[in-house]
Amino acid sequence: MSDDEEDYMSDAFLGKIQDVKPGVSMVRRVKEAMKREAQQKEKNITNRQKSYKEQEKESRETALQSSITNENKGFALLQKMGYKAGQGLGKQGAGRVDPIPLNIKTDRGGIGMEEVKKRKAEEELENYRQKVHAKQQNENKSLQDFRSRVRTEREERKIEGDLKRSQGACEQLDSQKGITVPREDWYWPKADADDEAEGFEEEDDDEEEDIVELTSFDKLQILTSYLRGIHFYCIWCGTTYNDEEDLCSNCPGDTAADHE
Repeated sequence: MSDDEEDYMSDAFLGKIQDVKPGVSMVRRVKEAMKREAQQKEKNITNRQKSYKEQEKESRETALQSSITNENKGFALLQKMGYKAGQGLGKQGAGRVDPIPLNIKTDRGGIGMEEVKKRKAEEELENYRQKVHAKQQNENKSLQDFRSRVRTEREERKIEGDLKRSQGACEQLDSQKGITVPREDWYWPKADADDEAEGFEEEDDDEEEDIVELTSFDKLQILTSYLRGIHFYCIWCGTTYNDEEDLCSNCPGDTAADHE
């Protein structure tokens, strides 16, 4: 390196360079521009001529905030009749003190439009509540019907089971006493062959007079009465008692509900 050339690492060379951070001047210019823009907006708002609606609103608010003076003709008439400022209207002074407030309409609807809308909204709400109530009632009724149907089906299956047990016990007890023919055909359980024969007989006897068919519940009542009266037997106890007195003393009753 020659003597004429400066060493760029020397203090003399570095001292000549200005210490300027990158981006500082740019941020400063942006802030100044935003400040000038905000000032211009405030100046425009101040110098802008207010619209008729704005002027009307300002004058109305100013008038409402100030109390009525003697220059008002209505107020002057009231004072001549003995009214004093701050006193309520009426002979007893119990009436209105402040003027009737203003309700500014902002829409184009008629005077009674708000009441009509309110009434329609209340009617729609009431109709919705009635629909929800009716739906809940239908759901509850459907649930109750389902439970009742299930309970009825369960009771019918239980009755059928008790009837079959009664028929089997009746056949066994009758046989022990030497009875070879049941008092009624349905007192004993029927074999499959007998069921088929009965089906053919029903087809051949369609023209005969109709006979009222007993229900399973009726058959169960009749058959249990027969077993208790003839054999002193209770299907729910599963016991053959010695006599009627023993049966009445030790058996809870003649129905399934009495044994629960």
